Amino acid sequence: MSAQHAASSPAGPAESGGPAVLARDLVKTYGSGATAVRALDGVTVGFGRGEFTAIMGPSGSGKSTLMHCLAGLDSATAGSVRIGGVELTALSDKALTLLRRRRIGFIFQSFNLLPTLSAEQNILLPLDLAGLKPPKQWWDQVIGVLDLGSRLKHRPGELSGGQQQRVACARALMSRPEVVFADEPTGNLDSRSGAEVLAFLRMSVRELGQTVVMVTHDTTAACAADRVVFLADGRMRGDLLAPTVDSVTAQLLMIRPERVTAGE
Repeated sequence: MSAQHAASSPAGPAESGGPAVLARDLVKTYGSGATAVRALDGVTVGFGRGEFTAIMGPSGSGKSTLMHCLAGLDSATAGSVRIGGVELTALSDKALTLLRRRRIGFIFQSFNLLPTLSAEQNILLPLDLAGLKPPKQWWDQVIGVLDLGSRLKHRPGELSGGQQQRVACARALMSRPEVVFADEPTGNLDSRSGAEVLAFLRMSVRELGQTVVMVTHDTTAACAADRVVFLADGRMRGDLLAPTVDSVTAQLLMIRPERVTAGE
């Protein structure tokens, strides 16, 4: 397999049916004994292929912990996490690193760009580490959609916050991952830049068939998704399709954490 071909199909023989991501009876506990905190308390949830899902909940609800366990950034105490047909809890550290590199994309609130690299170098970094190259057609499509063609030689410090986040989006999508996890991707952006990033994520789902799972506390951002799942006190507390500001707000008002956890 050539490097270019590998980059265009990094997922391998993933199952075509079923959810892109599935958690069953997921438990995450911090500490032990009387001081143990159960950040996730038996969460079962699936995320469909080609679907944009937001995860919401009060502070301490466990939403960030859930995303980190789903993405293989943190290990679960008990339960199962599957990306496509692969059980994450059964993987070695090396295999998990390879899976994250080739099958998962990440977008973070803080952009996580290397300041000494150009935008182009930042976008290509994960593929460079894997010894892969993106197909030219895919590169041109992503760069064109994100309007980054004139910014590729600029370093992060020479870019606005919105431009930096678009670079981060391009980096997350360039390997054509099965799923992109976005952790508060609009949190450090002004309203206009945030709306642009959400529009791109929406477009990547609609036109590119991407699966996106986004943690957010922003009701307006959540309404860009196809679906919102709600957590409180480390447990599932609701599942809302075709969200609106009113319906999301009403659901958030209904869920009150029973106790404070270490889930954020």
